[in-house]
Amino acid sequence: MTEKLFYENAYTAEFDARVLDCKAHGDGFETILDRTAFFPEGGGQRGDAGKIGDVAVFDTVEREGEILHLSREPVPVGETLPCSIDFATRFERMQCHSGEHIVSGIVHSLYGFDNVGFHLGDDEMTVDYNGVLDEDDLRRVERLANEAAVRNTEIRCFFPTKEEAAALAYRSKLEIADGLRLVEIPGVDLCACCAPHVARTGEVGVIKLLDTIHYKGGVRIRMLCGLRALNDYQDKFAAVRGISTALSAKQDEVEQAVGRLCGALEGAKRDAAALRCALAAQLANGLAETSGKCCIFAPLLDTDAMRTLANLAVKKCGVFAVFSGDDTRGYTYVAASEVTDMRGFAKEMNEALAGRGGGSTQMVCGSVGAHRSAVEEYFKE
Repeated sequence: MTEKLFYENAYTAEFDARVLDCKAHGDGFETILDRTAFFPEGGGQRGDAGKIGDVAVFDTVEREGEILHLSREPVPVGETLPCSIDFATRFERMQCHSGEHIVSGIVHSLYGFDNVGFHLGDDEMTVDYNGVLDEDDLRRVERLANEAAVRNTEIRCFFPTKEEAAALAYRSKLEIADGLRLVEIPGVDLCACCAPHVARTGEVGVIKLLDTIHYKGGVRIRMLCGLRALNDYQDKFAAVRGISTALSAKQDEVEQAVGRLCGALEGAKRDAAALRCALAAQLANGLAETSGKCCIFAPLLDTDAMRTLANLAVKKCGVFAVFSGDDTRGYTYVAASEVTDMRGFAKEMNEALAGRGGGSTQMVCGSVGAHRSAVEEYFKE
């Protein structure tokens, strides 16, 4: 059985270990050490990465009681080698996982909700609760969680005896008969957990609840802690600063400035739509009457305006089509007729012009890949 150094000291980043076994598995290798600080995947947290000698370990898992270090290259069996874990990533995970305990303990004590799902990835952390929390609840939890962090309380991880465990009220998603490990944050939380944690709550740093969605009758909270929360804040601060500069607004007034801009854009969209419809009417008025086919190119029109134009133009043409686009991107079209079955017409036109689309017997819409010259030639026939 491998000695689990991560339980003795979560901050062990370098150690020596003897290689007990290394076997090929899939497209890589699985190595067993006599002792390890590599935490295997568990409790919603991914396994550690690092090195055994010169061989890179990309993940660590536990299978049938054995801790397996996964690599692309074999590790020499029988040798004692220097080992190291990617402690920067480990520490960020420790911050996040410990922060989750603080939040879940507070949610449980205030609202009685249980943590029923947890995922700690490299980009985000999500926690699922079996009850609904509104915006005010989340702000309250976030404030209390950060107050708990700054108190810098010691976090205690221990294996209680069965008698001790029976006398304790702790959170746990599973019934654990043997090897129960508890993580205690005095006054905040007591929870069964197998993962490494920081030594004191102050090391968690900032706890930020980012957003929530309703999930299976409760809520899923996306959150970050510590250095990951700082990185997120720096990215968002840079974005706000950029918006502030672009809109010539103070940073604390960008929301109102964006609101005004969105209002102005909606007005501009309405004006543009009205102008496109007016242009469609002008184009229709300028058409010569014909019982045959007629097409025009109107790159400024959108689909709605093209429909408007087609509805007006069919009074003057046997078959009318309007195209918008260019030779590089292709063309969209709307075609209409009061005397020709447009479904059959569209089928033939699409075959001739590398197009696709359809519609009713009176109007069809679609796109063609042919160049303008080919389209014009088709409508001369």
